[in-house]
Amino acid sequence: MSNSLFDLSLLICTRNRAAQLAQTLKRVAAIQSQLKWELVLVDNGSTDRTSAVLGEFAATFDHPVQMINQQGRGVAIAKNAGWRATRSGIVVCIDDDCYPEEDHLDAIFECFAKDPKLGFVGGRILLHDPRDRRITIQESLEPLFFPAGGFIRAGSIQGANVAYRRAAVSGVGGFDPWFGAGAFYSGDEAELIARISAAGWNGAYDPKPVVYHHHGRRTAKDEWRLTRWYVRGRGAYYAKCMLDRRMRSVYFKNWLLTWQHQSKRTTAREIVAGLDYIARACMAGRSLNG
Repeated sequence: MSNSLFDLSLLICTRNRAAQLAQTLKRVAAIQSQLKWELVLVDNGSTDRTSAVLGEFAATFDHPVQMINQQGRGVAIAKNAGWRATRSGIVVCIDDDCYPEEDHLDAIFECFAKDPKLGFVGGRILLHDPRDRRITIQESLEPLFFPAGGFIRAGSIQGANVAYRRAAVSGVGGFDPWFGAGAFYSGDEAELIARISAAGWNGAYDPKPVVYHHHGRRTAKDEWRLTRWYVRGRGAYYAKCMLDRRMRSVYFKNWLLTWQHQSKRTTAREIVAGLDYIARACMAGRSLNG
C-alpha cells in the first residue's frame, strides 16, 4: 500500500439506476476521512441518465474521480474494469443502492492495517427503508475470521459492503464474469473470495464498516424471485469450488452439512444449478481441476 497513489479506492458499478445512484453519491460525498482516497465509477452500459448523473457529481466532488464506461454483460465485467483502474492497495466496493456511514473508509482501512495477510473484509449491511423486505442485509455484531483455505458459506460476506486487498484480487485474476447480476449465476463476491482464500489470504467480517441498503423490494414476489436467484448462485458457487483441487474436500463436506438446515427443494435447486455450471464449463472448455 505504501507505493500506491491513494490509501483506498471506492468502487461503485451501476447500470440504468440514475435516480438511485444520485442518492448514493450524495452519501458518498458525506464521507469523512483524512485518508487519501479516490472514487471509481463504472457505468455498465446504461441507457438512462446515468452518464449525466455521474458527470454532474464528478464536476463538484472534492476527491479524484475516475469514470469508466464498460460495455459487456454482467456486473463482474464492470467490477473487473473498475478494480484494474484503481490506484491504491485497497479496493472498497458498495452497491449503487447503498449509503455508507461517514466513517466507512476509515473503518475499512483499520481492518486491513491490523492484518497484512487480510485479503478481504465484509461489513454490516443495514436496512435503510423499513418498508422494504428484510433481505440482502447483514446485521451481525459478531466479528468473524476466515483463515486461508477454509470454507466460506455463501452469504457470509455480501457484495453490498466488501473490500479487497488489490494484490489479492489481482493474484487470482479478478471476478469471474459468469457470476453476478446480469450473468448466469449470482454470487460474484462469494466466488472471488473463495479463490482469494484458497490462494493463501485470510478474510474477515467486521461489523464496524456500515452501509444502509436501499434495495426497494417490498413484495413477497420480489423476495421469492431474489431468493431463487441466490439459490441458483449458491449451487454454482459450491460446484465450482469443489472442482478446484485446492478446495474440493472442504467444500464438499461443508456443502453437505448445509443441506441439514434447508428444505429438500432448496437443496435440489442448488444441485441442479451446480450441474448446470459443470455442463456449461465443459462446453466452454473451462478447467475442471482448478
